[in-house]
Amino acid sequence: MRLVKIGLASVNTTVGAFGANVDRALKLALAMNAEQVTVAVFPEQVVGGYPAEDLIQWHGFVDRQWVELERFAKATAATAMVSVLGVALSHQGLRYNCAAVVAGGKVLGLVPKEKLPTYNIFYEGRTFSRGYPGMDQQYRAPGSSVSVPLGDQLFAFDFGTLGVEVCEDLWSADGPMRRRAYAGAELIVNVSASPYRIGVDGTRRELMATRASDHQCTLAYANQVGSNDGLIFDGGGFLNQNGRPVAEGARFKEGYVTGVVDLERTARLRTENTTWRLDQETWATTQKPLPIRGCELKTKREALHYPTPPNRSFFLPASAPRRSPQEALCEDLLDALALGVGDYFEKNRVFTQIGIALSGGRDSTLTLLIAHRYAQRARPESPGSLLQCFYMPTRFSSEGTRKAAEVMARELGAGFAVVSIDEAFEREMEAAKKMLGDGVELTGVTRQNIQARLRAQRMWNWANTSNGLFLQTGNMSEKAVGYTTVGGDLMGALAVISNLPKTLVVYLLEYLHQKHQYQGIALVTARPAGPELQPNQVGEEELMPFPVLDACFYLFAGEKLSPAELLVALVPMFPERSAAALKADVEKFVRLFTQSIYKWVQSPLSLHIGNLDLDRERALQLPVVTKTEW
Repeated sequence: MRLVKIGLASVNTTVGAFGANVDRALKLALAMNAEQVTVAVFPEQVVGGYPAEDLIQWHGFVDRQWVELERFAKATAATAMVSVLGVALSHQGLRYNCAAVVAGGKVLGLVPKEKLPTYNIFYEGRTFSRGYPGMDQQYRAPGSSVSVPLGDQLFAFDFGTLGVEVCEDLWSADGPMRRRAYAGAELIVNVSASPYRIGVDGTRRELMATRASDHQCTLAYANQVGSNDGLIFDGGGFLNQNGRPVAEGARFKEGYVTGVVDLERTARLRTENTTWRLDQETWATTQKPLPIRGCELKTKREALHYPTPPNRSFFLPASAPRRSPQEALCEDLLDALALGVGDYFEKNRVFTQIGIALSGGRDSTLTLLIAHRYAQRARPESPGSLLQCFYMPTRFSSEGTRKAAEVMARELGAGFAVVSIDEAFEREMEAAKKMLGDGVELTGVTRQNIQARLRAQRMWNWANTSNGLFLQTGNMSEKAVGYTTVGGDLMGALAVISNLPKTLVVYLLEYLHQKHQYQGIALVTARPAGPELQPNQVGEEELMPFPVLDACFYLFAGEKLSPAELLVALVPMFPERSAAALKADVEKFVRLFTQSIYKWVQSPLSLHIGNLDLDRERALQLPVVTKTEW
């Protein structure tokens, strides 16, 4: 047996907080060493934080990372443990996103990332250079006389041969893992900063099993946790041996998980798998061997025990309870969004409380519940003390929404204040009429927008004096078609649910009501959704049924269907709605969608939770000025 204990750390980093980031990693490293971990794996760019975006163009931002990496190496010198962690460096005028192998107080080698994503939310091809097969160079830090191997290489330890790679390298079937496994790597480590998106946990789990099975290796994956700007990282590492899951880390919180593997099993399975052997032979006869860096570190593995199932049976399934699909979706989404709110609140270090314009509607109610979820972790003794809600009625506001808002705030223990804007509404209408001149009447849309802008203005005034984080509460469906007011309900410091479609907002509220039986949610959902900016206003009557709207958004913006194709897809999807009505829905959606792009670019930073959203810097980049002749 060659038993190896592997630790997978999820670290909550902040971009540019070099010392604090390394301190967090060191705390976990020393804890893992105390548990006799052999190989400790940390996330991508754990030293500098991820994503650094264009900060990587500053020499100082890059050079400081090496200083902190060496500090990590010295602080772990007395351990009998190998560490792999992510770092950025500058070499011959180029920037590289690397995995650093550290042991015995030294940086043994650096392996650059080869697959640089420049799609969806990623821009790495803009700033980083790629590693490549056969790369074999020497890196020398500024002011240092010591060179460190940089390139496509493996590392030999007393427990076996180690290969390392960075994040996206795992996601490509033609990634470096293949040649490194053929070259002799038994344990391959992936340092990652992979953002959360709906369903990604299952995708990663399947990918880990596929890659470990394809390449007949033991595969260890560590992921960043926490939120930086609008990106949310869910952590949750995986350890998989030749396709068999061994260990899985907790998500949405900093920490680590460990697992023991017998690398002799990996070696044995390679000898038994004739397909892998033949493929390896073909590779070996056509490719140059990779350099293998040796290390004399003596690891402590004598006390390790052979990995056995918790129920002491290799044949019976585990008895761990599984979450229902509804619970898995809702809990993950709520955890992700709460983490996004919390890290934005804490890492900025300027906010003292969180403020929400609570209308008694679905969107602001869900936003409050997400903020409360974070507050429960931050202030478990009094979560409501972190939250301040404002109900700002006009003559169009109903007693029903006021009661719903008040009950919801009371149930959560949040501050609640009623501040009417009706008098200010009247004054602003008169002022607008004077600006327009005699005989010109305000349009209905203008009267609605005045109310929304007054509410936003008062929220900003409150935030300025109280150092409050003003949360924007709009959803993705209404944002997509411009059913929102520039300078009004589109405003805020952080958009919490702006990438949640309306149907998902309703689904989450139903789930939270089932789980907690909040009376406030029941009062909110008892009324049709509408902004109450004019009498008897119902959103679906002014737009279209939200399921239809969300389907239009997904098919047009996500699947890139033409309007004609969109209609073909919708007719069998909504048989209860006539083809003529659906045709009108499609025409309205496409018209409103393309007319509203100018609004999206003025919206606040939003939390990203899927492959499709309306944050122009993240996922869907469309020109503001465009024609629709196509």
